[in-house]
Amino acid sequence: MRVIAGTYRSRILKSLKGLALRPTSDRLRETLFNVLAPNIAGSRFVDLFAGTGAIGIEALSRGAAEVVFIENHAPAATLIRRNLESLSINTGVTVLAVDALRGLAMLASRKQQSDPSFDYVFLDPPYSAAEDYARVLEFLGSATLLASGAIVVAEHRRNFDLREEAGALRRFRVLRQGDAALSFYRHGGAPRGENNSAE
Repeated sequence: MRVIAGTYRSRILKSLKGLALRPTSDRLRETLFNVLAPNIAGSRFVDLFAGTGAIGIEALSRGAAEVVFIENHAPAATLIRRNLESLSINTGVTVLAVDALRGLAMLASRKQQSDPSFDYVFLDPPYSAAEDYARVLEFLGSATLLASGAIVVAEHRRNFDLREEAGALRRFRVLRQGDAALSFYRHGGAPRGENNSAE
């Protein structure tokens, strides 16, 4: 598994052996960042159910100012720290070894009114964890963590259809690739005409 583009392009990231993690494929990661790339530089990013940390590290490689990795599986949280160390990334990153909702609640409780909000959230729970999708989207749609116009992206099984709305989140795009899909939500709604689907 490699970083696709940016400062750390082609650097190798470690993963866990076995089936403990299901990393986002390189191809799907490239598709994701082809959509997000124009606005990643200087942004604040949350990588939920972070696994190896590949998504958040890709965001850092492309110029994100800050990334928070939230990963409940202790060996995976350790792996994220090792991947960051291997790239000598020691500023602008936080690794929270807690479950997704607790991590988001921690971020929300720490946030001061003057603090910048988050611009992007990527979530990739186990595909079978339907309730995790609903709970996290609902939290993000009602919390004050996200900037106006922030983008939330959920990776899910191709044939699993997520809800169109969750609080202030509105789905505006679905990209399908192989067995996986990415649902894109905008905080505060999407411009008219953006609700589209693509293979």
